[in-house]
Amino acid sequence: MYAAMIRHQPGTRATLLFLLLALLNVSCRKNELSLPYEVSGRIATGSGIGIKGVKLYFTATDFTLTDSLGYWKIDQLTGKHTLTPNNSNHVFEPATLLLNGPATGLGFKAYFVPGEREMQVLHWFNRQQLPNGLLESVEQGNIASLYDNALAAMVFMLSGDFGKAEKIFDFFNARINSELLNGVGGFSQFRDRNGVPGNHRWLGDNAWLLIALNNYKAMTGNTTYDALASAISGWLVGLQDSDGGLFAGYASDNSRLNYKVTEGNIDAFNAIAGYIDFHSRLLTFLKNDRWDETDRNLVSWPGNPAYLYALDNQSWAYCLFPDYPVSALYTADRFLTQQTATINNQLIHGYDIDEDRDAVFLEGTAQMALAFRMAGLQSQAAYYLSEMDNVLVPSSLYANARGFPYASNRGTGYGDTPLWEGADTKIAISGGAWYLFARFGFNPFAVERNKNMPPSAMFWLL
Repeated sequence: MYAAMIRHQPGTRATLLFLLLALLNVSCRKNELSLPYEVSGRIATGSGIGIKGVKLYFTATDFTLTDSLGYWKIDQLTGKHTLTPNNSNHVFEPATLLLNGPATGLGFKAYFVPGEREMQVLHWFNRQQLPNGLLESVEQGNIASLYDNALAAMVFMLSGDFGKAEKIFDFFNARINSELLNGVGGFSQFRDRNGVPGNHRWLGDNAWLLIALNNYKAMTGNTTYDALASAISGWLVGLQDSDGGLFAGYASDNSRLNYKVTEGNIDAFNAIAGYIDFHSRLLTFLKNDRWDETDRNLVSWPGNPAYLYALDNQSWAYCLFPDYPVSALYTADRFLTQQTATINNQLIHGYDIDEDRDAVFLEGTAQMALAFRMAGLQSQAAYYLSEMDNVLVPSSLYANARGFPYASNRGTGYGDTPLWEGADTKIAISGGAWYLFARFGFNPFAVERNKNMPPSAMFWLL
C-alpha cells in the first residue's frame, strides 16, 4: 500500500529518477577518486634554472625529491592531496597546490633566500653606489665601468631594490642626446666617479646595459626606459658589417674599431629583442667566422692559437643560446688553474679567462657556476662557488660588507696584458655580481634567450 501511495503522488517518478542519478554520480565520483593517478612538474627559478633536492610533500610525511634539473613526478596517488614544496634556501610560489586527479607540467617558482654571505655581498653593492647613481668598479678606484654598472643594476633588482637600479638607469637616460646619440654614438665604456666619460665606445658594454634594461622591463613592466633601450638597440645595429658581424665600437678619438669581438657579438645578439634580419645575419657571421666545428665552441681570436679561446665565450654561449652543447662546459677545463690569492694567501681552484692560466678569474669562475646550474650539473656549480668563498673578503671601507677581487693574483687578462694594479687586492663589482647570479639562479640572458630561431640557423645543433 505504501508503494501504491508513492506511485500516485504527483512528481514522485521524477523525484525517484533524480535520486537514482545522484546516487549513481556519487558512486562514479568515488570510483574516480579511488583510481590511481600520476602528477609531474618542475620547480625552477624565474630564469628557468631548476632547483635540485626540493622535498615535495604530498602527505604529512611522504615526499618526492626534485632531480638535478628541478623535475619531479609522483605516481599511484589516489584521492585528494596537497603538494607542498620545502627547502631551507628557497620560498615558493604558489606555496601549495591542491591535487584531485592526473596532471602534468605543474610549476612552482623558487625564490632564493640569501644567507649571511650573500647579504654581506649585497650590502657591499648598496654602500658602493654614489649619489649620482653610479658605482665605482672597485673600491676607491675612480672608474665606473658601463658593464659593471649594468651588472650592479641587475644585482639591485635581484634584491628587490628597483629604486637603486633606476638610479643607474636614470644616469644614462639623462645622457641619451648628449652622449648616446651624439657624434659616433654609444655610451663610453669607462668614466670617472663624477660621470665624466673617457669616450671609448665599446660594443659589449652597451649591449650589457640593454640586457639590464630588458630584465628591468620583464620584472616590472615599467616603460620608462623604452626610449633608452630603443636608442641603444639602434646604435648596436648600426655596428653590423656586410658579413653580419659587429664592429667592436669606437676609439676615444671617434675612429671606428674595425675588428670584431666574439663576446660583444653574442652579447648584442641576446640584447636586441626578438629575431630579425639582424640576428639572422649575425648567426651567419658566427657560423662562418667564429665556429670551431671540431671543438664545438665559438673562438675568440681566429689565427692566434695561444688565445684562440676565451672562457666567457663558452660559459655565456651556453647560458645564451638554447640547446647549446653542454660539452662547452667540459672543454672549459682548458682554463682551469689553481692559484694563491694575494689578498688573503688562500689557495683557490677556478677558471682563468684564457689558456695561459696564470690567475683565477673570479667573475669567470662564477659564470661557469651559473652555466653548470643551468645544465643540471649542481655538484660542479657548488664546488666552484665554495672555492670562491675562500677569497670572499671583508671590505676595507664598509662594515658588514664583503666581496671578491677581480682576480686571485696579478696575472694577465685576456692575452698577455698584465692586469691593472689592485685587480687582486681590491673588491670589484664583477665577481660579486656573478657570484650572486649563480647563488640566486639568475640568468641575465633569460629574457631574450628564446627567440624562436629557425632550427636551420642554430649552427651549434647541426
